[in-house]
Amino acid sequence: MRSKKWCLMFVADIGVIFLLSGMSQTLEIRDGKKILVYGARQPAPNIDPSQYYDWSTRMLQQSLYDALLKYVDSPPKVIPWLATNWEASPDAKVWTFHLVKNAKFHNGDPLTAEAVKFSFERTLKIKKGPAWMLLDVLTPEGIKVVDDYTIQFTLNQPYAPFETVLPWWYIMNPKVVMAHEKDGDMGQEWMKDGDAGSGPFKKKRWEHGVLYELEAVADYWRGWENPNHIDGYIFKLIREASSQRIAIQKGECDIVEGISPEDFDLVAKMPGIYVSNDPGLTTFGIKMNNQKGYTKDINIRKAICYAFDYDSLIKIYNGNAILEDSPFPIGLKGHISLKDKIYRQDLQKAKEYMEKAGYPNGGFELEYVYVQGLEEERKMGLVLIDNLGKLGIKVKMVPLTWPNMVARGSKVDTSPDMIAIFATPVFNDPDVVAYQYHKNSWGKYYGTAHYNNPEVWKLTEQARVIADFDERMKYYEQIQNMILEDAPEVFGMQYNRRWAFRDYVKGFVFCPMRFTGEIDMYPIYIQK
Repeated sequence: MRSKKWCLMFVADIGVIFLLSGMSQTLEIRDGKKILVYGARQPAPNIDPSQYYDWSTRMLQQSLYDALLKYVDSPPKVIPWLATNWEASPDAKVWTFHLVKNAKFHNGDPLTAEAVKFSFERTLKIKKGPAWMLLDVLTPEGIKVVDDYTIQFTLNQPYAPFETVLPWWYIMNPKVVMAHEKDGDMGQEWMKDGDAGSGPFKKKRWEHGVLYELEAVADYWRGWENPNHIDGYIFKLIREASSQRIAIQKGECDIVEGISPEDFDLVAKMPGIYVSNDPGLTTFGIKMNNQKGYTKDINIRKAICYAFDYDSLIKIYNGNAILEDSPFPIGLKGHISLKDKIYRQDLQKAKEYMEKAGYPNGGFELEYVYVQGLEEERKMGLVLIDNLGKLGIKVKMVPLTWPNMVARGSKVDTSPDMIAIFATPVFNDPDVVAYQYHKNSWGKYYGTAHYNNPEVWKLTEQARVIADFDERMKYYEQIQNMILEDAPEVFGMQYNRRWAFRDYVKGFVFCPMRFTGEIDMYPIYIQK
């Protein structure tokens, strides 16, 4: 068989043949299958849409599953997907969705309103994954099948952002899920690695700690816009950022995420590679334990906020970031600028707050927990050491794996003094960020500060039931001002989202609603 000079991995039943020629890779094509390799550092231990989500899990979930609606583009917008159209009652309490009639699951079963009902009920009953988004407003009793292709949700209270939440509530095949039920677990154990979806890709090869391979569904119900669409992709785990850079450089990977800012700048100058660069909604903050230890004192928290060198964050990202000017990210619907009130480095003010706290000379140590192996967060810790040292505060840097960080931050008693958190709003509405500061978010990674302000909680609860957005904004303006005044965290920056691609990879569409390293593989195609 004649080989073609594509820097793309082609996979065949009898293996992969690599032929190297200089700095490029020439691959022999077997069966004509275009299998893209995505190099990433974070594994996906659980892909059950009702149990779990983070960026790596969601990237695989959105390949395997479909939702009623979908986020696309930047600025983000919601478009019909499994639903063709929908209506809401004037008070935003009753929502009716009309489904496409040609969608089918990977095993050929039709996707009907019964599957939608089952999927929402399952997630609500398990109370994990995205359940928190709707637990306050939707119960299983409020979900009604009108007919095979019409589903109606009657909320227990009005909730204007309802439609903006739905892109992350994936629809599962009830027959497949319940065929693997054990002891009333609704198939949870099997679904950690199972595939009960209708999405553009289906599961092929699963090697935890090594790779996850998905193959394209040839007769995907929605079709494929480009005839050169990929036939599948391998989500390959590469633990070190430097190894990811080498992999994209040598053509061993076709896309990589999460390499250092310096390496992004480096590979962007190399032939055969391009780097995307889009403003994101993901924020970086150093969340402080608001209920335990020294950081329980608002004066200590404000001293830290005024001591921090914010410009260093921009330097760490080589200018590919902007500083936050509010607790709500710039670009999110409902954001207001508080640039005249936001904390910036002022050592004199920092020392004044230290004196108010009763520690004019410091004399204590604070723990800073960050993701092991994430160089940017390590550098941020070094900045903290330098800045807080001027107040007489020592900083102990503690690297942990992400799951261990989440576990530590889940309880007041174990949550560290300071913890580095990247948070991405999962839907385009101010409620999603306001709710991060509600008591119901304690235990989640974005709630590790255990922020305690009943007035903010009350305003958040009141705002989310109002249908008129202009009226809601009056509440969100108060919420942003009150959170900023309480200084629950160091409000840091929003960094540009970047990926490195081999130049034959086309079709990438950026959407800031997706998590840090997550991209939608459905529109990706190969241009020779």
